[in-house]
Amino acid sequence: QVQLVESGGGLVQAGGSLRLSCAASGSTFSSNALGWFRQAPGREREFVAAINWSGGSTYYADSVKGRFTISRDNAKNTVYLQMISLKPEDTAVYYCAARLTSSSYYYTDSSEYNYWGQGTQVTVSS
Repeated sequence: QVQLVESGGGLVQAGGSLRLSCAASGSTFSSNALGWFRQAPGREREFVAAINWSGGSTYYADSVKGRFTISRDNAKNTVYLQMISLKPEDTAVYYCAARLTSSSYYYTDSSEYNYWGQGTQVTVSS
């Protein structure tokens, strides 16, 4: 079992920055591939970014590439999502997710993740 708790969301003006954190407990953190997803009102949950267990491989949705950075600190059992140049269309509830794996892969499909956090709201005003 893995418990995930996101934090760092809030209200920011367009062009601003936020850093989301997701603290994990209950399992060997370094054995998990991690991802960030988001869901805006009336829309399906969508992939944002993913990172493999070591942090050596990352992948981003085209909509956030160059603006968002995913990273992890296995010593702190935490994954981060640094967001810059935020746009109103980034407004959503952001979720972190974990998948217990022995591979070096990252995962972009929500169905591939076993554990989810409760989400943190990010609102970008124009």
